[in-house]
Amino acid sequence: MIDAGQKRLIPGINDAHTHILNERGYNYVVRWDGVPTLSHALGMLSEQAKRTPEGQWVKVIGGWSPYQFEENRFPTLDELRSAVPDRPLIVQYAYNRAFLNNLAMDAFGVGTAKFPALPGTEFEKDADGNYTGIVHGYTFTFISLESMVPQASFDEQVSSITNAINDLNRFGVTSMVDAAALIGFPDGHAPIQALIKENRLNVRFPFIDLQFGDESSASLVDAHIKAVTQRAPISAGQNLHPTMAHGHEYEGAGELLRMELHDHENFDRPAVIIDPDLMREKMVEDLTKLVQHGIPFRMHISYDENISPFLDALESIDRKTPLDGLRWSIEHAETISPASIARVQKLGGGIALDTKMALHGDGFVKTYGVEKAWYTPRLRELVDSGIPLAMTTDAFRASSFNPWTGISWMTTGKSVSGSQILADDNRLTRAEALALFTVGPAWFVQQENEMGRIAPGQLADFALLTKDYFNVPEEEIKTISSVLSVVDGRIVYGAQDYADLAPRLPPTLPEWSPMKYFGGHYGD
Repeated sequence: MIDAGQKRLIPGINDAHTHILNERGYNYVVRWDGVPTLSHALGMLSEQAKRTPEGQWVKVIGGWSPYQFEENRFPTLDELRSAVPDRPLIVQYAYNRAFLNNLAMDAFGVGTAKFPALPGTEFEKDADGNYTGIVHGYTFTFISLESMVPQASFDEQVSSITNAINDLNRFGVTSMVDAAALIGFPDGHAPIQALIKENRLNVRFPFIDLQFGDESSASLVDAHIKAVTQRAPISAGQNLHPTMAHGHEYEGAGELLRMELHDHENFDRPAVIIDPDLMREKMVEDLTKLVQHGIPFRMHISYDENISPFLDALESIDRKTPLDGLRWSIEHAETISPASIARVQKLGGGIALDTKMALHGDGFVKTYGVEKAWYTPRLRELVDSGIPLAMTTDAFRASSFNPWTGISWMTTGKSVSGSQILADDNRLTRAEALALFTVGPAWFVQQENEMGRIAPGQLADFALLTKDYFNVPEEEIKTISSVLSVVDGRIVYGAQDYADLAPRLPPTLPEWSPMKYFGGHYGD
């Protein structure tokens, strides 16, 4: 028996779109999630630079926003160089820009053919034409840079994934969907299988698959179908965990279905609009194969201009090969229109939103204006439509893994800067916002009769909160975390009076890891 002490109990949070498996180097990263001041953030870099060994980098890779700082700005290059004078340094802001010191510029080969200058990549230059160290770009630029720095060993990867999951548990996350990893199934899932063998997987781990980098196949979809039907046969809904329901379960293809159709989500730049004819042609070609194989799918699309031709393709397929209840969804959908919402609903799909506007909404306002931000996304209309709907974090690069940051934005309308960026009639009640992180995501993994409620017959996943979510002042919602998180009836995280109940984590690897000293989120 555990005395809950009158604390608020909620169903376990289900993050239906995050990227755990891309955090193999989580222990190598200084995380600025939730850090309140830029001066403190710079102090963390300075401290870490002193313990980082020769040959390694000091890195901040996503999860933060300049608007979270009291200073309300980005660091300057002089500040960063002063903080880290003798180790290569990269500070990455979402998938929007990166700040490099001179050692990092030399290592990456900035200004030479060595640097992966992918489409949309821009280097800032000073008045004399010299590179400053600030690089603007899109997703694939920064993924390429990450592949060029020292990589974690397998044991360090397992340790990194362990710590990343523990950080999710800290905020009451008990289930999540890995929304595609850069190293596909099955090879990329070796760290998860290692945790399963040791009975240390402390979160339900459904996943969708992406066969990124397979040059032997004509397309990503062809590569995926080959992987799950020939190379490592697996069926949609198949659970690879021997004891935990939905513990390591395959849920289909996505979120990237074709490279040239990826519209990114850099709110500091105008929307990336895909040629609508190309979208229709390639999606008919690719999605038809998935539908014929009965493989569920998800597609990253941020902007309505790209959602519309995607739905054209789906409607065309449905007329010839009916979707017939196959689960599919649009991921992110920040600027989806009422017309597109109705079309998704008619086709039987779902929409998995994300909380990036909580962190990056101030940048969105600078690019598009506050009037557009007020209804980005159309939370009230989407909830009222009854369409299958989830809210997600899209962590750990594009946004923070802390769901309470987004729950605060949905209910208060305020970004991390304190600016009002949601219209009053586009805000949600506290119950509605929590539902999008609990019962709502269950539809996307076909668990709507098992997950998301405190009720007989539901999975034994729940969290005991530090504060009463339904009664605290609205400005305190963003400060909520868990004191006790339970997955499958098993305690996976404990704090305060419940700290002794928590499982003991293995030592963090490597010895110099920033995670040992700063944790994964401010306040650890």
